[in-house]
Amino acid sequence: MLPMGLSMLWEQVEAEPALRERFGFEGFEAVAEWVPGVLAEVWGIEATGCRRMVISGPNAILWVDSDRGPLVVKWSVVPELFAVLEASARLLRVLDERGVPVAAPLRALDGRERAVVDGPIGALSVGVLPEVTGDWLDIENDEAVFAAGACLAQLHVALTGYEDDRLPTSNPRDATDLPPGLPPLDAAKQLVHNDFRAANLLTQGAKVVGVLDFDDLGWGHRVEDLARAGVYLGTLFTGWKATPSAVRRTLRAGYESVLPLSPAESQWYDVLTEWHAVRSGLR
Repeated sequence: MLPMGLSMLWEQVEAEPALRERFGFEGFEAVAEWVPGVLAEVWGIEATGCRRMVISGPNAILWVDSDRGPLVVKWSVVPELFAVLEASARLLRVLDERGVPVAAPLRALDGRERAVVDGPIGALSVGVLPEVTGDWLDIENDEAVFAAGACLAQLHVALTGYEDDRLPTSNPRDATDLPPGLPPLDAAKQLVHNDFRAANLLTQGAKVVGVLDFDDLGWGHRVEDLARAGVYLGTLFTGWKATPSAVRRTLRAGYESVLPLSPAESQWYDVLTEWHAVRSGLR
């Protein structure tokens, strides 16, 4: 559980100076006073309290109580990413409509899924989502891991054919030094999650109730995403550890209960899994 009040997600720096230098707020209390006005003016939401704020690089996540229930407010201060973030918010709504367990953003009063507002020292791209309650994926729960594999396949099906020229058309995590001689794949490249792991998966028992953090969304083959997920599945924020091979097999079995791998994809999977495990040190 993340702490109440203000904290850093993963960086080993003091939170209050980071809040001031990156966003221009003098403290958590200043944020708690500023947020209700923005939510009221742009979304027509009455905020009744701000419980928690986490800083991650140039981004922030806030947990807010409101007349619409518990909310998560996310913002970024990187103008070059504003169009991508808007497109990602639109994608979340589409995925929700296609049955993927994601938090669909609440629309602003003018219909936007995300809004650019004035912050203390510059523009902020802000999104508002309903809070999804659950536990981080426990890789020792075989049923939950199987469900996570099926959920990843469901996500890939929902992403098939989806295009938006504001979203990435390349994969920042491409495996560029793979061994030669891998067979061609029948499946075309498509949008994939790129960060499907315990820290981005909320569960209730054996059910996945929330897939989080589409910030690394990119273009690639589905089997690349599956192999990467198998290697990194057990990682939680700063708690990085190897994923046992039995857990990887369960994740793959869940995936193939929805989308069976072709012989060529199976060969790619074996090579990519080893490649990522060596590259990351998570063996």
